Amino acid sequence: MKTVFALFCTLGLFFAAPPAQAQEDYLYGNGLSVPYVPTPQGVVKGMLELAKVTKNDFVIDLGCGDGRIVVMAASEFGARAMGYDLDPERIGEANANARKANVTDRAKFVLKDIFEAEIKDATVVTMYLLPSVNEKLKPRLLGELKPGTRIVSHSFRMGDWEPDETKEVDGRTVYLWTVKPRPAGK
Repeated sequence: MKTVFALFCTLGLFFAAPPAQAQEDYLYGNGLSVPYVPTPQGVVKGMLELAKVTKNDFVIDLGCGDGRIVVMAASEFGARAMGYDLDPERIGEANANARKANVTDRAKFVLKDIFEAEIKDATVVTMYLLPSVNEKLKPRLLGELKPGTRIVSHSFRMGDWEPDETKEVDGRTVYLWTVKPRPAGK
């Protein structure tokens, strides 16, 4: 009997969620968890090209990870760009990548929940989040972004909001939406 009890205790410790799991869910807001999966560089470039990013744009990347979208927006497209993430390790990597690319004057990173990020001044918003997270962000995107702002998502749509354009890049799907003017009174 003691052996069975010891086995159950051992299995319980083995299968128990690590303490960081609860923190990971908090990191991405509203109890939603998003794994860190870097976007391939070719897809990053395809996302920025689909959004027609120029030096006049302010790109915001929600869930910026190691900062590759922000860094490329600044280094290859000349845009000002900002990335939000709540993983301090990713923000550290992002800042190091911006220094390496010599774009710290145009690329900034903020340790902040994507659901609390300042987005109203963006002309382009990029993201590689899960469909449930995109759907939760959609009201903020539509409510806070100015008409004409472009939103680009790697791999995942936003519910029933039909994209303006869809593009295949290196075997991945990229979606583009443009924020439309709000009806009068809204």
